[in-house]
Amino acid sequence: MLKKPKPVPCILTVKDVFSLSPHMVRVVFTAPELESRPLGCEGANCKIFIPNKKQNPDDLIEQILNGPRPTVRTYTVRNFRKDVLELDIDFVIHSDGGPASNFAMNAKPGDFLGFRGPSDVKIKDYYADWYLLAADMSAIPVVAATLEKLPRNAMGMAIIEVQSEDDIQNIDAPMGINMNWLIHSDPHKQSRAQEAMIRAKKFPDGIIQTCIAGESGVIKSLRKFFKDETQIPNDDIYISGYWKIGLIEDEHQAQKRLEK
Repeated sequence: MLKKPKPVPCILTVKDVFSLSPHMVRVVFTAPELESRPLGCEGANCKIFIPNKKQNPDDLIEQILNGPRPTVRTYTVRNFRKDVLELDIDFVIHSDGGPASNFAMNAKPGDFLGFRGPSDVKIKDYYADWYLLAADMSAIPVVAATLEKLPRNAMGMAIIEVQSEDDIQNIDAPMGINMNWLIHSDPHKQSRAQEAMIRAKKFPDGIIQTCIAGESGVIKSLRKFFKDETQIPNDDIYISGYWKIGLIEDEHQAQKRLEK
């Protein structure tokens, strides 16, 4: 089977920046090349490439294509408005000041970064009788985008863990989704609150689809739970570790490749 070719990288320019909550910033980007990106890509992964302070856009594209590899991070397309060529990416603001977090905190109109993507969306079809969604702050964009794409008569439960009550967001979820917001103030310490809620839930009969993402230690335990203690088919489960406590993204991605 032939591999799908990688999308050609382009430059995204910052159009607007605003705070969603104390620990999350939304950056609105624009670029002529967004005309070629598919509608409905909200929730899909993309790669962003952080320029250094002295780079211009042409230099960054040259580096993406020919090396040495610039700083790259994986993010989620939160919103895409193709009619006005705008794409939103939500950034968690870290106290330790990683490169992407620093970019978002200091971003202003006219700033730029490199962009490749988006990939395919995580859930292509919605056919379940009941949905289970769970996220920490790193995965709010994929779960929020999924909630907003669900059929309006969908039933299910969402569990979202944030650092403070002020980080709770308004999400256009169907009325039949029971929204649960948990507070975990220290993301450097692993939380088992989401897992405890999922394990305690008596799943209804019928087809169940999941969209679950977050810290890899929690995800590993939940993946084992779904495999060993439920009858949900693998094809109906999306579950992914987006980060790991104590590792930067390059280290985490290397570890994931070793575990496959």
